[in-house]
Amino acid sequence: MLSAPPQSPAPLGVSGRLAALFVGSKLTPLIIIASLLLGLFAIVLTPREEEPQIVVPMADVWLSFPGASAKVVEEQLTKPIERKLSEIKTVEYVYSISRPGGALIIVRFYVGEPMEQSLVDLYDKLMSNQDLLPPGAQPFQVKPRDVNDVPIVTLTLSSERYTDFQLRQLGDQVLEDAKKVPGTAAGFVVGGRGRELRVQIDPSRLKAYGLTPLRVAGVIQGENLALPTGRFESRNESFLVETGRFIRSKEDLEGVVVGVNEQRPVYLRQVAEVTDGPTEATSYVWHGEGPGGAHETLHVKGETNTPASHLLPFTSHENQAVTVAIAKQAGTNAVTIAQGVIRKVEELKGTRIPDEVRVTVTRDYGETADEKANELLWHLLIAVVAVVVFLGVTLGLRPALVVSIAIPLTLALTLFISMLIGYSINRVTLFALIFSIGILVDDAIVVVENTYRHLTLRIRPHREASLFAVDEVGNPTILATLTVIAALLPMAFVSGLMGPYMRPIPVNASIAMFVSLLVAFIVIPWFCQTCYRPGVHMAGVDHESFEGSRSYRLYQRLLAPVLSHPVVAYLVLAVIALLLVGSVALFYTRAVVVKMLPFDNKSEVQLVIDMPEGTTLEETARVTKALTQYVRTIPETRDYQAYVGTASPFNFNGLVRHYYLRDQPYEADIQINLVAKEQRKTQSHDIAQRIRSTVQDIGRPFGANVKVLEVPPGPPVQSVLVAEIYGPDYERQRAIAREVRGLFETTAGVVDVDDYLEADQVKYVFSVDRAKAALAGIPSEEIVRTLRLALEGADVGLVHIPKENRPVQVRLRLPVIERTGLEHLGEISLRTTAGHMVPLSELIRVEQTVRDTAIYHKNQKPVVYVIADVGGVGPDKGESPVYGVMGIGKKLEQLVLPEGYAMTQQYAVQPWSEQRFAMKWDGEWHITYETFRDMGIAFAVALLLIYLLIVAQFQSFLTPVVIMAPIPLTLIGILPGHWLTGSYFTATSMIGFIALAGIIVRNSILLVDFIQHQEAEGVSLLEAVIRAGAIRTRPILLTAAALMVGAFVIILDPIFQGLAVSLLFGVGASTVLTLVVIPVLYYLWIGGPRNSSAGRIPKQEHTALPPPAAGSRPERAGADSVPPVCRLPLQTLGRGCSKIPLLRTQPPNSVLDMP
Repeated sequence: MLSAPPQSPAPLGVSGRLAALFVGSKLTPLIIIASLLLGLFAIVLTPREEEPQIVVPMADVWLSFPGASAKVVEEQLTKPIERKLSEIKTVEYVYSISRPGGALIIVRFYVGEPMEQSLVDLYDKLMSNQDLLPPGAQPFQVKPRDVNDVPIVTLTLSSERYTDFQLRQLGDQVLEDAKKVPGTAAGFVVGGRGRELRVQIDPSRLKAYGLTPLRVAGVIQGENLALPTGRFESRNESFLVETGRFIRSKEDLEGVVVGVNEQRPVYLRQVAEVTDGPTEATSYVWHGEGPGGAHETLHVKGETNTPASHLLPFTSHENQAVTVAIAKQAGTNAVTIAQGVIRKVEELKGTRIPDEVRVTVTRDYGETADEKANELLWHLLIAVVAVVVFLGVTLGLRPALVVSIAIPLTLALTLFISMLIGYSINRVTLFALIFSIGILVDDAIVVVENTYRHLTLRIRPHREASLFAVDEVGNPTILATLTVIAALLPMAFVSGLMGPYMRPIPVNASIAMFVSLLVAFIVIPWFCQTCYRPGVHMAGVDHESFEGSRSYRLYQRLLAPVLSHPVVAYLVLAVIALLLVGSVALFYTRAVVVKMLPFDNKSEVQLVIDMPEGTTLEETARVTKALTQYVRTIPETRDYQAYVGTASPFNFNGLVRHYYLRDQPYEADIQINLVAKEQRKTQSHDIAQRIRSTVQDIGRPFGANVKVLEVPPGPPVQSVLVAEIYGPDYERQRAIAREVRGLFETTAGVVDVDDYLEADQVKYVFSVDRAKAALAGIPSEEIVRTLRLALEGADVGLVHIPKENRPVQVRLRLPVIERTGLEHLGEISLRTTAGHMVPLSELIRVEQTVRDTAIYHKNQKPVVYVIADVGGVGPDKGESPVYGVMGIGKKLEQLVLPEGYAMTQQYAVQPWSEQRFAMKWDGEWHITYETFRDMGIAFAVALLLIYLLIVAQFQSFLTPVVIMAPIPLTLIGILPGHWLTGSYFTATSMIGFIALAGIIVRNSILLVDFIQHQEAEGVSLLEAVIRAGAIRTRPILLTAAALMVGAFVIILDPIFQGLAVSLLFGVGASTVLTLVVIPVLYYLWIGGPRNSSAGRIPKQEHTALPPPAAGSRPERAGADSVPPVCRLPLQTLGRGCSKIPLLRTQPPNSVLDMP
């Protein structure tokens, strides 16, 4: 009998050739070392931030139209300009506020647009349309705003000894020095009063000397002048000439001659009182200590701590203060810059900063970023160690170490690539890596276990067996990795403000998966060849296919009766379907609450105080004082700062909400800084909820609306709930807004209700009696400018003081005591053409009216806003805008307008027509809607990509349906998991759900592929199904458990708790269900009646093994009769093909044939 000629080895595939290049190369260890160094390089140099920076280019366009009413400003100034700005392609929103005397247009570009190009487009549009400005309107002013304007460090200077005027001067000096730290950007000082030379005119003295206020102002401006007037040459020398002299001091100003009376000069000091000192108070700022701040220490990391009591002998008193705020440049490291600024200020103590001045660090985003990054890097290490220990228990020590090599290499390269992309080290990028740890070891496990199996067979030499093992599982491993990437990557295209916040998760996780694939093909074979020697044992591999195993017997008992009776099989599927329906019903019953993101445990809370328009600064300060007395008693308070009549240093939330414009006398903020998280048991959100009712009760008797603000966990919005009222009549819109506000206030769970309606403010209009003015020869312009100078005041010159780092103005104005009523204004006299003095009371008439209120536009449509937050008690206490919108929406449906129709509610876009009154929901609701909408689209795209990948490999349209069937079954674990843990179903929960689609499909592919290859080898369908479930249970459970171990660390973070719950419960439940559903569905739908071959792959010819190398010995007697090992194109977590043919030459026909 002729023997068959020896067959040549089959050519290696892509993975095998890649492994062959590096398995014996001296470059491989260098690649390993270089990868680790690149990761270390990335950790050190990548900027650190607490949250991802969301680039939202914005610009404030200020338009001044002095004297014009709000309606005139709207029609003639605002509308033409905002129409033109809306033409810019990259502009998403154009907001405008038209007020008497001018307008503010806020232009917001699409998220991610470059700031520089956006400003170029804006300036180009404005400059080319200046002809649209009406006569009397002044040139526009543009103030760009972006996330880099947010201060990362604020330092509050307070003292019992020094006044706010002195603290302001000190604050300016501190800011000047702090700005010398490289990487700092915008900086400003809040609070205190600047220096000025105030000229308080005396109307009676002016009249006595025959002078007018405008005459005095003109003389001061003319006398405060010095100019170079040329040069001359004499005796071969050139001399410079300068004429005039600037005002340099109070004495210089007092000595200015403002007129002549009876042939004698009249000096300024004779008709006015000149004061060199602080400006009049337009704001108040003070600092106080809470119960948690009595033992605070001021220090810079790495330096000696100095007890605060050594700096100043006070602990809990309130003192005048100023706050210095410093921002950082784009792309720089917040940690190093914040540390540099604080270190610089520490150096100033005892020199520029007196001992009696206390410096309190009231914001340090560098420290919080570093703390969060270090905490997450530690969690990352814990997750790595946990996965390694788990693998050691399940695989054995040496295989676990080999597999574990993939983790640091993958993480290092991912961090480096992430740095090249431009991502910073923040909570989102790090959580993406923690999330990836459980799945990035899968490829390494595949290669390691299959390599070990081939080495134990000892059919090939060591190197050849390693390459063959890698090549055997190469295609299925690539497909499995692409499947996970296909599930994750579409989430990178989520739009809106949430897009940049979430994008690092799918991008970094996809990078990690791809890198782990390369590591599995390049590095792992090299380690396997180095580490695997005879006698190495891998737990569970030797007996994975033994039919007498416990898993086989269990599977046989459970599935054989189900598969033998189709009715029972469908009943099992129906029960699973009912479980799915019951899980989804948790949404309907609100047992599981949907929310964008839950609140994080921050160290700050803010109180925003709004008094009725027209309230004085002193009254607002009185209310704020009452509130700070309560704030001092909150146990978790470390310190607080009150800002009355001026805006507190804004955060990103305040930037989007334009809180930096809160500088009116009736507006105030209180910044509450809490003790460190480890020093308190209560979360910051719980503290905010606890104090809300109390602070509102304190403010209500004063007519104050007090709102409690927290740092939003994700993108900032105008408010959590925003109702935008549109319609054809603005006055009716305002009336409807009042009704809507009433519905807000009566809805349970809706708190901090407010609106953008302004209270009526009394306005006195001085009308010039033109006839009398003409007879006296006094133009109306002179009367108007005189009254403005007397009441508002005017800067009439600059005092040239070399040592001052801020301009010192000469300000002309009536004394405060004469600005308390209208009667004193009438005493001001003007000079007639005949030289007589005429009091203003004879030339003007007074009329009492009401000030025009602001008119708001959004995208060119007039709008009235009603805003609110969610929280508190009641059936809608879910603290999610979804339920607030639903609760108020039901009431709005019953609201019938006097026009005879119910107001339409829009949930996604502005009303198309303004002919009928309508309302659009905005705020956090809009971002929640956008995010879940885009993630739903991403999920659909992911399913399509997965389907196409499976169809391309299996060449069947029905098989992918069976493989993808367990995807919705993840909800059976995810939703009850959220209910049991009391977690919100958030955007991160949705990320976990989508990611599980790719992860679970891996298991399904493993089962279906194994069944088909068993059938191709002649095994009966029932037997193939039983074997697939029994043999593949271990690798499936191993993968799922590794993912759960890696994800467990994430559950500690409030923001990403939803992701952790989705992975832990979703993987657990869906893995168990997959082991039941896939065999049943395959048996019923594809295997079923064998009339159709749908879903089956044709029987393939086995690829013959290359002949054994000389000198190699078979594993046991009779090795020559061992059937050839098949090449498995889809063995996802494979250990090659089944070893059953090695144990039995004739497989049993059915399960019943088994012993």
